[in-house]
Amino acid sequence: MRVLMPVPDHDFDVTEVAVPWRILTDAGHEVVFTTERAGTVPAADPRLLTGVIFGQLGAEGEPRSFYQQLTGTPEFNATVSWAEVDVDDFDGLLLPGGHAPGMRQYLGSEALQRQVARFWTLGRPVGAICHGVLVLARSEDPATGRSVLAQRRTTCLPKYMERVAYFSTAWRLGRYYRTYPAYVEDEVRAALDNPDTQFQRGPLELTRRGTATDDTRAFLVEDRNYLSARWPGDAYLFGRRYLALLEGAER
Repeated sequence: MRVLMPVPDHDFDVTEVAVPWRILTDAGHEVVFTTERAGTVPAADPRLLTGVIFGQLGAEGEPRSFYQQLTGTPEFNATVSWAEVDVDDFDGLLLPGGHAPGMRQYLGSEALQRQVARFWTLGRPVGAICHGVLVLARSEDPATGRSVLAQRRTTCLPKYMERVAYFSTAWRLGRYYRTYPAYVEDEVRAALDNPDTQFQRGPLELTRRGTATDDTRAFLVEDRNYLSARWPGDAYLFGRRYLALLEGAER
């Protein structure tokens, strides 16, 4: 199957891109990367490769290794334009996140939002993690004029996680951990018809992550063909569950 994964030119999250990519490609599926302009070779947030502060708070070793493998692949070095791609040619859509300033190119693109809304109407598997849920919250269903998430259950980067990350690093990095003035959770909740019942924050967690062999600390929300997760600590479970959703779908 073919899965579309849009990314910005730079600053996306290492784990949220590389782990699902590795899981999907190991299962024999194709991931097609799209950027604003065709042929752009994208790059992850460099701080997540070296450590956000004093070598800490970055991606774990295995996702970093996956990312290094990804950067040498043809699909990563021959991206297509997200405005020009025919979404009907794809079996699934994955929307990763990231919190550095370069993410605004991707999160704020009206052209990408229109393409996402078109794919949403096909009823095929859609997965979003962390800030990637914002793309869906901002994508308008042409039939209703509301967000495509208006009637779905979802999670995203919780406000408490974004707040702690910001206040822990602002002394050195300023607003690095605040992509927008509004918190991700607040904007996603505002897109829902009934946020008190539709939004699911998940258990409190700040440092412990799910791994390739242990999902104890991971959390996600599945609502029909839509799967959402909170942060890089959910990426392994997110990738495996999305794979199951993709392989269980009928074209």
